[in-house]
Amino acid sequence: MPARRHAAGVTLIEVLVSVLILSFGLLGLANLQSKLHVAEVEAYQRTQAILALSDISERISANRGQAASYVSTGLIGSGDSQPASCAALAMGPARDLCEWSNTLKGKAEGATNAFGGRGCITQVQAPVTAPPCKPGVYEVTVTWQGMVKSSTPALSCAASSYGTDDGYRRAISAQVTVGVPAC
Repeated sequence: MPARRHAAGVTLIEVLVSVLILSFGLLGLANLQSKLHVAEVEAYQRTQAILALSDISERISANRGQAASYVSTGLIGSGDSQPASCAALAMGPARDLCEWSNTLKGKAEGATNAFGGRGCITQVQAPVTAPPCKPGVYEVTVTWQGMVKSSTPALSCAASSYGTDDGYRRAISAQVTVGVPAC
């Protein structure tokens, strides 16, 4: 009879150890799920930034004659003074910048500041129309706030715009080259 009582206690301990191991496994799965969610949001933000970068780069390329008019002195997007509706603006750089600002603000998604992007357009090289001709080169940068701290981007656009730590700022950039057709 004493052997039987000993066996019943051992079974209870085995069940408790199994429950403990199972709970650690479930905690690990919950942690993995939260990391996957953060990675998904970061990927979504990066996709939105790439689309915004591509959009304004194509607009500059399509309007080569007025490419210098796209150069911004301040930030475009969240926090700028662009109107919510661009319909009253004439087609050209002013309207393109207004629409790009709304894209960076996340207006297409039905919520203001859903993406929270900011952008900068700078002139790297002015076009030279006399021989030897040189094309105009413009740098377009899109920034946004990430969810996880990483290294600080080398690009200066929107520096210190996302809090005290620039490790949360993300930035991508592309150069747009505008040829000189007269040469």
